[in-house]
Amino acid sequence: MPELPEVEAYRSLVEERALGRVVERVDAPDAWYLKRATTARAARASLTGRRFVGARRRGKLLLVDTDRDGPTLGLRFGMTGRLVVDGRDVHDWDRFVVRFDDGGDLRMRDPRRLGGVELDPDERRLGPDALTLQPAELARVLGDSRAPLKARLMDQSRLAGLGNLLVDETLWRAGLDPARPAGSLTAAERRRLHRHVTATLADLIDRGGSHTGELHLERRPGGLCPRDGTPLVRRTVCGRTTFSCPLHQG
Repeated sequence: MPELPEVEAYRSLVEERALGRVVERVDAPDAWYLKRATTARAARASLTGRRFVGARRRGKLLLVDTDRDGPTLGLRFGMTGRLVVDGRDVHDWDRFVVRFDDGGDLRMRDPRRLGGVELDPDERRLGPDALTLQPAELARVLGDSRAPLKARLMDQSRLAGLGNLLVDETLWRAGLDPARPAGSLTAAERRRLHRHVTATLADLIDRGGSHTGELHLERRPGGLCPRDGTPLVRRTVCGRTTFSCPLHQG
């Protein structure tokens, strides 16, 4: 499931292997995968003949800038999306393909079609990026909300980049109950949460993905807390399957 660490890896992939290459053709066989006002015709007209000149990320959204004041290509990965650059295989799950004039290509591969592609996505709809989150920004994210802490952290319009696995891992490390009202945290707890948000992201980026957390292997029926051996509690919080330790997160 692509979350911030995976999208950061895709950003690096584009930066290392796709920048400076000229777009010769765009194939968009799945019209449903193109979002908002983007169409296959618009994508071909806007991207053909341009070069990719920059790769950025805002939360879980990958942004690829083009030259000569061209459009920004926005890539969202959903739950099963994957970015492939110069892959040798072609698959029925390839939803959007940018072909370069040197014979290579960039592909959005997504079995469940939960991601999407659009031109010039509205970045203002996203909150601050979780990787560079500042304490004051976190305080605004939480506010005095009575919503569950997990729900507030997963709201991409308030904080961009944290998904289900990352939030469970972060709150497990921070010792905070996912179902607790977001606005009930003390100043000391907010500082602790901020420290663990940034540290957890840095750690899992280095390890190679959101699935590499210490809690991940125990996210199953009968799983035990890796810290103290207590049986984990499995709940649904904000509509998502949630694992937490009733002892140190109580």
